[in-house]
Amino acid sequence: MMQSPSHELGPPHEAMFLILPYLHLFELLSISQVCKSFRDALHHDILPWLNIVVDKPLNSRFSDDFLVKIMAKAKGRLRIIAMKNCFRITNDGLLQVITSNPHINKLYLQGCTSLTIEGVIGAVKLLTKANHRLKILAISGIYNVKIEDFQTLCHLMGINQMQMKNRKKNYYNTRCELYAFKQESDQPSIDVDICPKCGEIREVFDCPRDSCNTRIQQQRQQQNQVLKECRGCFLCVPRCEECGVCTKDDELGEAACTDILCLNCWLQLPKCSFCNKAYCNQHAYQQSLYPGGFLCSYCSFHATQSS
Repeated sequence: MMQSPSHELGPPHEAMFLILPYLHLFELLSISQVCKSFRDALHHDILPWLNIVVDKPLNSRFSDDFLVKIMAKAKGRLRIIAMKNCFRITNDGLLQVITSNPHINKLYLQGCTSLTIEGVIGAVKLLTKANHRLKILAISGIYNVKIEDFQTLCHLMGINQMQMKNRKKNYYNTRCELYAFKQESDQPSIDVDICPKCGEIREVFDCPRDSCNTRIQQQRQQQNQVLKECRGCFLCVPRCEECGVCTKDDELGEAACTDILCLNCWLQLPKCSFCNKAYCNQHAYQQSLYPGGFLCSYCSFHATQSS
């Protein structure tokens, strides 16, 4: 009886090690458990630890102690910190890391609600010493940011009014993207602005609708007319979750989640088999599979109760 030849497992292909610097923290920690080669590479090489990106599922468990321990792997050469919704991170943990890594040039802190604006300003001051330039700062979701604080951050980062006016358009439907590995030209130097409607410091969004952009340009040509453009924060201008257009005067489609859907996007999305409501793509994970379609969480719950 002939036996099939045994194939011994060898080390990973060398090309696999090239992707390590582009992985998020959860992926780095997971891949370190795959084999000894990856574990040794992550233990001895600092290159994968120069750009740290923390998002789901680690963000809810990411504490100050874990932050300091992970960032220490860069040995003071950290370049990018991107933390999204890491609500357990405090000023003390952030400043400890910044002090040990003074050459960080991109700092993303969206939704880190335990941080205060005073802590952020302190971090930016440390990162702009000795002519060092902080290229990107993202702080949307941090509370109690006043106009004076925003102006202080712009001054420290060398951002003038002309740069803010000519900044790249910011669309609502792309707000959840992490820009850590994108070019600086594809993102604003600071992600918040003064809302032209309420005057608060929040992330301000532009409208991707062509007709809105044409109307805005026409209004700007008339110096004496008050601008009524659909540019503003998420509280002032309701927008479609899928495409980001303003929906103030539009007919809306019924959503199974709490988000807003314009009629055009609603027509293209799959609907609940019972109530005909649609989920946006961000919350599609809440649906329950059903023969021939799916049930929204509300209909699924009532179907379970009645059975």
